[in-house]
Formats: sequence, structure tokens, C-alpha cells
Amino acid sequence: MKLSPHNKRRLQNFKSNKRGFYSFWIFSFLFIVSIFADFIANDKPLLIKFDQEYYFPIINEYPETIFGGDFETEADYRDPYVIKLIEDKGWIIMPLIPYTYNTIIRDLDVPAPAPPSKKNWLGTDDQARDVLARLIYGFRISILFGFTLTFFSMIIGVSAGAIQGYFGGKIDSLIMRVGEIFTVIPSFLLVLIITATLKPRIREWVIWVEDNSFLDGLISSGFIDYLVVSVALVSFGWYGTARLVRSQILFLKEAQYIEAARAIGVSNWGILFKHLLPNALSPIIVTVTMGMGSMVGVEIFLSWVGVGIQPPRPSLGLMLWEGGNISVLRNQPWMLLAPGIVTWVLMLSWNLLGDAMNDVFNPRTR
Repeated sequence: MKLSPHNKRRLQNFKSNKRGFYSFWIFSFLFIVSIFADFIANDKPLLIKFDQEYYFPIINEYPETIFGGDFETEADYRDPYVIKLIEDKGWIIMPLIPYTYNTIIRDLDVPAPAPPSKKNWLGTDDQARDVLARLIYGFRISILFGFTLTFFSMIIGVSAGAIQGYFGGKIDSLIMRVGEIFTVIPSFLLVLIITATLKPRIREWVIWVEDNSFLDGLISSGFIDYLVVSVALVSFGWYGTARLVRSQILFLKEAQYIEAARAIGVSNWGILFKHLLPNALSPIIVTVTMGMGSMVGVEIFLSWVGVGIQPPRPSLGLMLWEGGNISVLRNQPWMLLAPGIVTWVLMLSWNLLGDAMNDVFNPRTR
């Protein structure tokens, strides 16, 4: 794909910001590893060859009877008996880390929490779960959570700001008044109150609905926790983007090319989406990049104080809370150091990446 001279200059500006450039690659590496967490850290084999047939337990469930066992339930691939049955007629390929985030390791050399070793590179927690496996899954949850919140906040904020700036009038006043309510109220405190109050009530309502396996699955999967926290955060996260887009639209809509578009009969929505928003995209990208780090930080804090992601699913905030308690009570520093260092690297890389994006899209940057 051939780049225009303008985009080539942008790319060169990005590369010249060494801190942001290297932060981008560090974050990309961590993100890719976390996305493929199920293939890197799992207690199920990647591939099994048994009796001239190939099986993919990481994707499909197979009963133990397929491999010559006695039970119709899913095979336990960490059971020495099952392993021997398979290896007698084939072979097994396990992931690099043979544990998932909730795997209980029953053959530790020392009582849990075990220190780092060749078997568990970052040690285990107090429930004998591998810290590195939980860290990979926790990083993915925190990042995807932040991505989701930023995406929906951006959609609402860009839409509201564009409508405000272009149409003005009563619509502008109405959205401004609604936004001012969110700016006056201490948003972070209110998010804590909303999540702490609504989550138990929604859980009670879902449990009250009898004989509904779908709703039971929502509770066990933690979807209810995600939903309540997401709605609370998006409710307060859109207005900053809306104000930025509004100011950009107000500045651009009086330009001569907009007047020319009106003169040839382009509709208001066509002008807004084809001409105004693309030209207002640069500051939006910078703001969204910086806001992404803030959203991840908020999720980490909410999980740390106990109203975010709930056990047994890990997140960086939850691991910091668990590690802080254990390291204080039992003097196990690896429990706090591992998620602490990853969180620090994540937040630092996003801030540096935001600076690099400002160098790319800021028109004052030469």
C-alpha cells in the first residue's frame, strides 16, 4: 500500500519519537501474547495423536472413553493415568504453560504459595494457581475491558459532540446540560456507589428467575459484573470526547469547503460524516489514545477495591489486591511484584504512546 506524502511524514514523526515507538512494540507484544492466552497457558493439550487420529482438546471436549478410559466425562489431561493411555498409542503436545488461570496445581514441591521455580516461573498464589498464567489472562481481561469502554465512550461522545457542534440550538443546550451534570458530580465516587449497589441487586433478580440456564451462565461467567461496571464507566466517560468534537465541528463548519458542499446540495448528514468528522479525526485519535490508558487504570482500581472483575477470573487490579494481602501477611513478594511491574509497564507505555500520537497528529508538530 502506497502512502501519501502527508502520511509518510506522520509515520516518520511516529518513528522519531523513540519512547513512543518502542512502547508501541512492547504493548503489541504483551497484547498478542494475552490474546492467544488459551494457546499459551492452558491445562488442555494443543494437539493429541491417538490411534492414528488427531484430536484438539483446546477447542473440543472429548470423553475419557475415547482414549480407553472408564468415564464418559471430559478427560483430565493432567491425570497420569490418562496421559499414559494416550502415550501408549500416540503423543501429546501441551501449551508452553500447562496451566490456565484457575488450575489448582496439586504436585507442588512446597506448600502454596510456592516461590518462582523452573516449573512455575513466577511462582503460585495461596490457592496453588500459577501466577504467570493468571497474569496473562488478567492482562487480556483488563485490556479488552479498557478497549470496550473506550470504544463505546468514543461512539457516544463523537456522536453527541458532532450533533451539538453542527446543529446547535436546543439540541446543543440539552446535551450540554446533561454533560454538565456528569462534570459536577464526583464521577469516580458515583461509579463506586453504582457498581457496589447495582451488582448485588441484578444478581438477586437473575437468581430469582427460575430454571434459566442462560441467565445462570451469565452469572457464572462474570458477565453481570462486566455489564454493570461498563455501563457505569461509559456513562461518565463520553462527555470529554463530546466537548472536544463539538469544538472541532464549530471551528470547521464555517470553512469554505463546507459552504461549497452546502451550495451543491449535500445533505447535513453527508456534510457531517463525509467532510467534518474526517477532518476532526486527528485530535480525537490523540484523546482516545490517552483515554484508553485512563479506562484501563479505572478498571484496575475498581477491581483492586473489590467492585470490578470478581474471582475466580483474574484482572490486574484483582491480582494486585491478592498480591498485596499475601505479601503483607506471608511475605511473598512475587505475588505483588509480577502484576505491579506489568501494570506499571502498561500504563507507562500508553502514556508514551499518547505522546507519540500527539507528535503524529498535532498540526503544530513539524
